[in-house]
Amino acid sequence: MKINNEFEVSESLDTVWAFFADIPQVAACLPGAELNEQVGDDQYEGTVLIALGPVKLEFTGAAEIVERREEDKTIVVDAAGADKKGRGQAALQLNASLTPTPQGTKVNVALDLQLSGAAAQYGRGMVGDITSVLLDDFAANTANRLGAIAKGLDPDQVASVKPASGLVIGLRALRMALARVFRRFFLPYRPATN
Repeated sequence: MKINNEFEVSESLDTVWAFFADIPQVAACLPGAELNEQVGDDQYEGTVLIALGPVKLEFTGAAEIVERREEDKTIVVDAAGADKKGRGQAALQLNASLTPTPQGTKVNVALDLQLSGAAAQYGRGMVGDITSVLLDDFAANTANRLGAIAKGLDPDQVASVKPASGLVIGLRALRMALARVFRRFFLPYRPATN
């Protein structure tokens, strides 16, 4: 499943590029994610916890920077993990690219997520919607952490990230699903023009 997100931050391209070089700091922007051990050059181990009502998935795994291109400010991260209770596996590839703007820096994130086992049974639509919500939160958390760093503050104290859990994520994902259904069934049909 491929999901794209784009957001803009007010910091300069060089500042944001330096931020993205610190992968545990970037991971801290994603609700429920924590990279707590560096096991090699550009290789990390950690956990991702997602709880939504009775559904609780806790993945342990590894992430590795497989490509870092200074010339076009692009980074590619591969990650894979397994649910601690053996209910499934997840693999993802994240591509982030940075471009300067008059106001700061635009961040483009492309995520390719693959789920297997019980984790995949929750439905492509629901998983896609929840992932989109998490990426929106990632964008807000990244902007908050960069803002804290720019002010010389400790980003862990100022821009704390909540775990990926609870009713709020479910309601936001439900709103996305309902909007998709509304567009499909209630917007007037528009024939293609040549």
